[in-house]
Amino acid sequence: MSGESPPPEYGETWVYESIVKALPGIDIPTWAALAIQLVVFEVAVVAMAWYYDVWNAAVAATAVIFVATVGSIEMLRISTLVRRIDVPPTYSALLFSSNMEVVLSVLAYIAMLTHLFVFDPQVSETPLVTTLFGPEPPVLVVYLTLLILWDVCYRIGTGWWASITGLWRSLRFRFEPETARVFQRADVETWGFGVLQLVLLPFVLDQPVLLASLLAHVAAVTVVTAVSVTLLQVRSREPDATRS
Repeated sequence: MSGESPPPEYGETWVYESIVKALPGIDIPTWAALAIQLVVFEVAVVAMAWYYDVWNAAVAATAVIFVATVGSIEMLRISTLVRRIDVPPTYSALLFSSNMEVVLSVLAYIAMLTHLFVFDPQVSETPLVTTLFGPEPPVLVVYLTLLILWDVCYRIGTGWWASITGLWRSLRFRFEPETARVFQRADVETWGFGVLQLVLLPFVLDQPVLLASLLAHVAAVTVVTAVSVTLLQVRSREPDATRS
């Protein structure tokens, strides 16, 4: 396609994209918004780690911030790829307008909080929260930690939804080879973000539930996106392949 496509309307975007563009009177480039996200969180983490002497938590938080920031980049890359081509309206509506990524993110976040504050203290002599923050966690540090955890859970939920809708799209429609290649690239971007989350592996090695959840999540995204990419390849081989 030549030229730039018009910017998407509200309701045709992921929640994250709407928030970036929602501040009245402020229009900053995407790269600047991402840089601000990274710098603000990291400066806050380092400042609180220094003030409260919780450097163990700072290292883990930095890894989570990195994953969340890359997740933001991947969300924008995937949406840009999808909007470059003529896509089935039902697929576009499911991917961007259903807000299902928020539902999945909330479920992931609640599961994380339940594990940290209920399950782990019941089964572990030294819960992860105590290991990171000490026996009396500072309120501001916990607040920032929960905010950062929500940030990464939202990206994970979006990755889930992108992979699920991608598989549905590949099963439901046929595309010309050029269009199929664009969708394959978007699927690979989704898979890449899932694999990137293995950066968090060192921080959950002694947490069996979190470790199993992380590995299962990456494996599921890998399988789903692999099937989607394969279907796109196989179903676009016919010269007259069109959307059904």
